[in-house]
Amino acid sequence: MNKYCRTTLEQVVRVKDPGQPEFHQAVEEVFDSVSPVLDTHSEYRQARILERMVEPERTVIFRVPWVDDRGEIQVNRGFRLQMSSAIGPYKGGLRFHPSVNLSIIKFLAFEQTFKNALTTLPMGGGKGGSDFNPKGKSDMEVMRFCQSFMTELYRHIGPDTDVPAGDIGVGGREIGYLYGQYKRIRNEFTGTFTGKGLGWGGSHIRPEATGYGAVYLAGEVLALKKDSVCGKTCLVSGSGNVAQYTVEKLIQLGAKPVTLSDTGGYIYDEGGITREKLDFVLRLKNVTRGRIKEYAEKYPEAVFVPADPSLEYNPLWTHKADIAFPSATQNEINATDAANLVKGGVRLITEGANMPCTTAATVCLMDAGVKVLPAKAANAGGVATSGLEMCQNSMRVSWTREEADSKLHGIMRAIFRQITDAAEAYGEKGNYVAGANIAGFLKVANALLDQGVV
Repeated sequence: MNKYCRTTLEQVVRVKDPGQPEFHQAVEEVFDSVSPVLDTHSEYRQARILERMVEPERTVIFRVPWVDDRGEIQVNRGFRLQMSSAIGPYKGGLRFHPSVNLSIIKFLAFEQTFKNALTTLPMGGGKGGSDFNPKGKSDMEVMRFCQSFMTELYRHIGPDTDVPAGDIGVGGREIGYLYGQYKRIRNEFTGTFTGKGLGWGGSHIRPEATGYGAVYLAGEVLALKKDSVCGKTCLVSGSGNVAQYTVEKLIQLGAKPVTLSDTGGYIYDEGGITREKLDFVLRLKNVTRGRIKEYAEKYPEAVFVPADPSLEYNPLWTHKADIAFPSATQNEINATDAANLVKGGVRLITEGANMPCTTAATVCLMDAGVKVLPAKAANAGGVATSGLEMCQNSMRVSWTREEADSKLHGIMRAIFRQITDAAEAYGEKGNYVAGANIAGFLKVANALLDQGVV
């Protein structure tokens, strides 16, 4: 890391934003990658591009009071962080999870800025959410919370200002309640949200897009060696939207996914998760909202391993496989997990979740020759299809499933070309982490230069 990057990280980010480890980690990874760019482009240093990139354009924190089914008042904290509008309106999901805090939201918004830049679509970066936990809540409790949350959020968003979407804890049910309240308050039907239902402005394959895109990008890497995902054994963590549709696309392409997980533990199905078994998971997680251990109860050939917080590694990553798709949450793979993945024969990591590998894990994997497709590129399919949904809403049209899927596949190919070209241009051929950071940085930095000191 060069002097300008190191000084900005230590004397600006760490000093102004203490106690935000996830944000510091995300910034450090980008700064480390873009140092060669800043060595050769003094105009970025002179314009203080880094200082401007790490400072959000706007941060909104608000109280969310709501009434539970017992008639008791509950209070949560809401966030919307608008990081950068350099290349388009703010775009990024809402996360409802007890772990949500300012550091989490800032790291996600920072990552989102560069991810959106890679999609080739005109979208800025933002993120939001709440420490509200939808698990175990009734539909009416979730609705009342969403309505209270939107009663404040509505004044900060709009189709040409900020377009939220879903994330962890925010699926179709939550998007429906949020958008319904937005529409009622604003008295308008616009494309302010993405991830909407197909019957009221949503796009085909939007739920599937993040998982599908991750598999498409993995296929681009394998195609360089005239290979494909067909026949590959794959480890997938998580059991939410990203994991579900990663598994679906892997099955369609002839791969063998063997794991899924949630906070209670993980299942290992050595014979492979089939279409029938995935349908069970879709019902389990999206309808009955059950736990992944029920998979092993339904299919006794699978093994359920309960989560053990005392372990310093996740045994899910110890199984032999060819490709790993971490699709649960940030920092779920540490250095020990990385070593286990290498030992188990994994040669490609495709990050479905945001920043699922710690810095030490990424270094360990890359030192061992494992290719790492970072989240900025690998999970960009979701926001790319959100961008396509925005286009359809603006034009008042609806594309077919085949059209939307074809456009998604084309965007993922374009992302792969961008990251490979950027890495090679700055002496990092084959380093997809560096390539994604550099390509995203250049697009945002050049827009900032064009627009003056704003």
